[in-house]
Amino acid sequence: MSEVTVIGLGPMGAALAQALLQNGHQVTVWNRTVEKAEPLVQNGAILAPNAASAIAASPVTIVCVANYKTSYSILDTPDVAAALTGRVFVQLSTGTPQEARDNAAWARERGADYLDGAIPATPPQIGRPDTTIFTSGTQTAYQKSEQLLKSLAGNVPFLGEKVSAASSTDLAFLSTLFGSMMGFFHAARILESDGLRVDEFGSMISAIAPAMGEMIKYEGDIIHANTFDQPQSSLNTCLVTVKMFVEQAREAGINAEFPTFALGLFQKAVDAGYGNEELGALVKVLR
Repeated sequence: MSEVTVIGLGPMGAALAQALLQNGHQVTVWNRTVEKAEPLVQNGAILAPNAASAIAASPVTIVCVANYKTSYSILDTPDVAAALTGRVFVQLSTGTPQEARDNAAWARERGADYLDGAIPATPPQIGRPDTTIFTSGTQTAYQKSEQLLKSLAGNVPFLGEKVSAASSTDLAFLSTLFGSMMGFFHAARILESDGLRVDEFGSMISAIAPAMGEMIKYEGDIIHANTFDQPQSSLNTCLVTVKMFVEQAREAGINAEFPTFALGLFQKAVDAGYGNEELGALVKVLR
């Protein structure tokens, strides 16, 4: 049984603490609102009287609050600094890559071994084998917290000692997710405009998701290698489809903001001379 502290008991923090308890760890918790700790205490967690004593209770502390600003407001005190010395600090709050760099420096100045993490999941998904937590920071911090983190998610990749890597990868994942969702929401309006069922289409997309993932992987390889000259699907070919999105929206009288935005980027890429290159050459416009 490992000892671990969880600071922050909002929906995600509480889910983390509960998963750790279910996996047999000794869990100390602290939260500004004490009432949020009560269900966890009933399940065996130990409630610390303050943040410093919570950190002192375990070799590893996981912090999961709204953002890094809130984290500093809790931890940036002399008594917490003393408690952090020689311990592993796992930051799972939401933040930018620069905030991760700054937080790592702050932790290092206080003698803590720092691991930054990002959770591309919802609280109900915590503890599942298919859930992921991205991590980056010191190798030692990862090694000391790996088994604890694997109680929270079946997939816990260590992205290296560039401490910003977890945050950057999480933002990249969310950009992919939100971009896909925007496309899906416009798809919903296309279907609704023709009297078709959105739920059935959602199920269809779920079924063919691996094929879509394969396409994204291919474009990722192309972008990384910077080789766009042997297209499977050229920008010119894809531009025809994007123009159809705009035309369909006009014909059906539905909102055209999403396809109009996409058309602007595609047209800019074609005007720059990338029309006969692979779709991924669109990244040149974004560069």
